[in-house]
Amino acid sequence: MPTPPAINISDAESHVMEVLWRAPGPVVAEQVVVALSESQHWQSATVKTLLNRLLKKGAIAAEKDGRRFLYSAILPREAWLARESESLVQRLFGGRIAPLVAHFGSRKKLSQADIQELRKLIDEMDDGQ
Repeated sequence: MPTPPAINISDAESHVMEVLWRAPGPVVAEQVVVALSESQHWQSATVKTLLNRLLKKGAIAAEKDGRRFLYSAILPREAWLARESESLVQRLFGGRIAPLVAHFGSRKKLSQADIQELRKLIDEMDDGQ
């Protein structure tokens, strides 16, 4: 099966997508506005513009329900997260993970829990190879 084309999601659009990914089912635009009201302070028109952009990109679906539309995510969060994280590592660290971890380790002291989690991940990767 061919890989679906990549969908580029802007930072603003990602806030809308997070609301849709967390929702237990389809939501109306006003629910998205309310969900983002404290963190983004966006007007209803801004949210509707972002929803329309995401709809045109194929990241979400809209189903007519009377006089309103119900929106739901089509793009899986895991697929978006994988693409975004791979892009970040490629752009900033030449595709290498070790310099990424070293960078964060040098900028902020890693907690014992962080170090244990990293060791566990490395062990799991070693076992998988």
